Amino acid sequence: MILSMTGYANTHADFAGGSLSVELRAVNYRYLDVQLKMPDELRGLEGALRELLATQLRRGKVECRINYAARNVANGIALNQNLLQKLTQWNAQVQASLPNAASLSVHEVLQWRGMLANFNQRDEELRSHLLGAVKICLDEFSASRAREGEKLGTFLLQRVATIEALRSSVIPHIPSAIKAFEHKLISRLRDALAERDDERIKQEIALFASKIDVDEELSRLDSHLTELRRIVATGGVVGKRLDFLMQELNREANTLGAKSVDAEVSRCAMEMKILIEQMREQIQNLE
Repeated sequence: MILSMTGYANTHADFAGGSLSVELRAVNYRYLDVQLKMPDELRGLEGALRELLATQLRRGKVECRINYAARNVANGIALNQNLLQKLTQWNAQVQASLPNAASLSVHEVLQWRGMLANFNQRDEELRSHLLGAVKICLDEFSASRAREGEKLGTFLLQRVATIEALRSSVIPHIPSAIKAFEHKLISRLRDALAERDDERIKQEIALFASKIDVDEELSRLDSHLTELRRIVATGGVVGKRLDFLMQELNREANTLGAKSVDAEVSRCAMEMKILIEQMREQIQNLE
C-alpha cells in the first residue's frame, strides 16, 4: 500500500506509577523530521523513541507530543540504606571542610537518584509503558496514513484512466490531421516550386515532419502511465518516484500540445496537463 505523509493519532495509558498521553501528527515534508515534545524526566528515552518512530516513518514533518503525570506510590518503597550511609558520610566531610555549608535536606536525600530501593524498577516500568503507548499510537497513526494513502491511490488511478482515455481519443485524429496538413503543405510547395526555391521546399518538409511526429510522445505517455499504475500497486515509499514520473508525463503532454496541428489534439493535451498537475499536487502528500 502507499502511505500518506499526513496523519493523526493519540492514545492514553494509566499504570501504577502515573499516566501517559501520546499524540502524533504529521504533515508532508521532503525528509523525515521528528520533533519530540515531552517532559524533561523522559528525555533519557529520546533515543529509544526516535528509533521506534523511524521503524515505520520515512518522510514527513512529525510531531510527537508526550505528557506524563507521575503518581505518588509509597507502598513497597524502602530507603537504600547503603546510599543513605554514604550520603551521611559525604555530608559530614563537606561540613568539616566548609562549616558554613548547609546540610542535605530530607527532600534532597529522597530525590537523590537510587535512594528509593525500587527506583530502577519504576524507571523500567515507566520505560515499558511509554514505549508501549508510543507503539500503540504509532500503529494507529500508520493505519490512518494507510487509509489516506488508499484514497490518494484511488485519486491517482482515476486520473490515469482519464489520461489513457484522452490518449486513445487522440490517436484517431492523427491521420485526418496529417491529411489536412498535407493539403496545406502541397499548396505551399506549389508556390515554392513556382518560385523554384529548393531551400524553401526543404524547410517546409522539415516543418511538416516535426509537426506530425507525435507517435513517440503517445508511446512514452502509455509507458509512463503503465509505470505509474505499477508503482501504486506495489506501494511502499513511492512519493519521490511518482513526483519524477509527473515531470516526465508533463514533458510528453507539453510536446504533444506543441506539435499538435489539430484542435482536438490540442484540447486533449491541455486536459492531460491539468490532470497531471492535479496528481502532482496530491503526490506531495505521499511518503
